[in-house]
Amino acid sequence: MEESPQPPAGIEGSGLKGPFAVGAYAEMLRDELRGRARLQLFGELWNLRRSKFRVYFELRDARGAVPCSMWLDKFDALGDSAQAIAEGAQIVVAGGPDYYPGSKTSSPSFSFDVTALRVAGEGDLLAKLEALRQQLRAEGLFEPQKLLERPQLPQTIGVVTSETGKARDDVLAGLKRRGWAGTIIWGFAPVQDRRAAGAITEALVDLAGIEQVETIIVARGGGSLADLFAFCDETLCRTVAMLRVPVISSVGHHTDHTLIDDVSAESCSTPTHAAEAAVPIDVTAEREALRAATSTLVRHAQSAVVGRARALAALARVPGAHIASQRKDLHQGAREVRAAGQRRLILERERTRTVAEVLRRKAEAGAGAETLTRTRSLEGLSSALAAHDPARMIERGFAMVETDAGAVVTSAAQARSEGKVRLRFADGDVAAKITEDDD
Repeated sequence: MEESPQPPAGIEGSGLKGPFAVGAYAEMLRDELRGRARLQLFGELWNLRRSKFRVYFELRDARGAVPCSMWLDKFDALGDSAQAIAEGAQIVVAGGPDYYPGSKTSSPSFSFDVTALRVAGEGDLLAKLEALRQQLRAEGLFEPQKLLERPQLPQTIGVVTSETGKARDDVLAGLKRRGWAGTIIWGFAPVQDRRAAGAITEALVDLAGIEQVETIIVARGGGSLADLFAFCDETLCRTVAMLRVPVISSVGHHTDHTLIDDVSAESCSTPTHAAEAAVPIDVTAEREALRAATSTLVRHAQSAVVGRARALAALARVPGAHIASQRKDLHQGAREVRAAGQRRLILERERTRTVAEVLRRKAEAGAGAETLTRTRSLEGLSSALAAHDPARMIERGFAMVETDAGAVVTSAAQARSEGKVRLRFADGDVAAKITEDDD
């Protein structure tokens, strides 16, 4: 057995006993605690965990908490009752205080040594949460957020999380993976204490009041139900349900489920998943697809332009060739018309000469003695007719009397009956009025 070290001098001026070796005092403390009366405690079970030989948990209520431990074989002997124990369950334990003195290589520890345990049933916190969940569902508060329109590529995202937590980095990593380059507005708040629910609610309301914010992410890493209990707050859940901005919750891990998950627009298993849900479009993949599509379109456009240019060039040559062919045909036709015209002119000239010669010969043949006699007789008749022409008589000094209508007056009686006549002379007409003296 290791000998107790020689005690050093005490603190000068102190009236307290000692100093005693710490190990001796730790053993005395252990014995004193173990000697206290055995009793029963009740409270809410939190932070349940197992080791190789014992089960550890905390027993809590509004005024305080006590660490507890129980031998694993006794805990497993509870059977179905052990399976029903969950975080937040209200339980009753029997036992007493225990103290492990520790050593140079291990820390001391205090716990309430549990020898018996049962679930309190009606006080089960999970049952209370389930009742609140059913109440919110009955009031229709699970639906409003899920009916909100979700932007495919939001420009501004609000994030409520702890300023120093890992969830913040996970959200940034998820948005970076998406290739998103918008604006983040942070709403930092505690995510695990008695002030957390109110601070989270206030941060959500502030972010929803910013017009540019299109989606809000609420993110926290994993933990026990006690750690996540702030996200089951009734006021917080009712606030989320009525916000104008869709809220994506990411509280805890795959197996955790809080009330904010029920009332939010979408519940995600990790902050990274929440970031990807906030930006459904993979901007990086879409950008690559757009780049590939643009490249393909450019190639097709170039090919189409070259093909169209060749087609247009071919079509452009067709009118030229057609015009050249038509011009050639026109020139050939013009030459043929000119040649035909020249031939026709020569033929007409020859025909005209022939007809003229025939007429000349007939004229010579007809100019005989009989023709001369007839010509002289005609000339005599013509002279006789000319001598009797009234116009010739007027030219020799005679006048012709006519009515106004132009009829020739042939007697004095006709002249008197007309009263007015016209006298035609060689150099013009004169109006005359027929009068007679009574003498």
